[in-house]
Amino acid sequence: MSLLSGMRLDARLQPELAARLANQLYRRCRAIDKTHGPYLQMEGRNVLAFNSNDYLGLAQHPEVIRALQSAAAELGVGSTGAHLISGHRREHVMLEEELAAHVRRPRALLFSTGYMANMGVINALTGPDDEIWEDALNHASLLDGGWISRGQMRRYPHADLTALDAALQAPSEGHRLVATDAIFSMDGDVAPLRDLVNVCTQRGADLMIDDAHGLGVLGPDGAGTAVALGLSHQDVPIYMGTLGKALGTFGAFVAGSETLIEFLIQRARTFIYTTATPPALAAASRAALRLAQQESWRREHLTALINRLRSGAAQLGVPLMNSDTPIQPLIVGDSTAALELSQALWADGILVTAIRPPTVPEGTARLRITLSAAHSEEDIDRLLAALDQHLPQALRTPSTASRKIELAQSRHA
Repeated sequence: MSLLSGMRLDARLQPELAARLANQLYRRCRAIDKTHGPYLQMEGRNVLAFNSNDYLGLAQHPEVIRALQSAAAELGVGSTGAHLISGHRREHVMLEEELAAHVRRPRALLFSTGYMANMGVINALTGPDDEIWEDALNHASLLDGGWISRGQMRRYPHADLTALDAALQAPSEGHRLVATDAIFSMDGDVAPLRDLVNVCTQRGADLMIDDAHGLGVLGPDGAGTAVALGLSHQDVPIYMGTLGKALGTFGAFVAGSETLIEFLIQRARTFIYTTATPPALAAASRAALRLAQQESWRREHLTALINRLRSGAAQLGVPLMNSDTPIQPLIVGDSTAALELSQALWADGILVTAIRPPTVPEGTARLRITLSAAHSEEDIDRLLAALDQHLPQALRTPSTASRKIELAQSRHA
């Protein structure tokens, strides 16, 4: 009977897999053997990667590695239990305190992943009569948090605060939670947070932001998007940040008031019912946080690389999306064309992932180029040369050089 059951399951799943393969939407994991800065050894090759979220280049920093090794030697590998059982260690406590101070919030609470943080917070804060309003381009973890909660999930058009404000004026029987990415992971644009704060304040909604891609990158000392925009914890009462991107380690946290954190300890199921992250990881995160605060040259260098890429792309007619963050998407449109461009770059020893539906909307398949402080100016120039060689002419915009020529010709006409 078990064999027949397994065969029935496979028969039900195989058609969707076949359809994904036929539509160029099939996903595969590619194993990396070694890393050295932005260079990866994989599949027998040494490639230059532009697809990592290690924005400050801290994932391989010797001090972060030493902190992890030293804490593991002293405290062991696993945390051995959930935070409320046996897993909450002194390293966790100190990291929570340091993160709260860093993002200018009264208190912080660690979660095992950003996905678990978003799902746990939304589920804890909403009931059947409550509404969750989310930006249409939010990360999957925020969207899934809304969908699995007991509240009523709603979406508003991307960054359209006029639509959101109109929706929030309708009568509601319960509370309202508005959740948004601070920096959108696939477009690289920054949410209109100041205006969003005003809308939420006027309409009595609570605001939650996911600053996974802003923490460490924006703001003084890398304190994040909210601090960069001068928004207090009263303006943004629910702040989520991750440790696995700019800080180069693993895990996540939610920061806010004492009352919020105490409530989440009692009610956030993804905090209560899962094993705490290893204390050695918390030690590594503390080391990475100190480096992010002290070594401002990393953000300065990253900003210079972003400007170099965007300036070079404009000169070549490479149509990057409008983003001032390390996320620099190149819209291709068709999934097959996006894969072909990614493969052409791979042949030149450059790794840039093709992002396809359902991760992004239909017709917006893209190369998601991400930059790191570990990159050099020469790395950027190499990427630009490869894009200039392989980008189809039909996808190009008029380059800066060609526009100057056109302008000069029109003046002499």
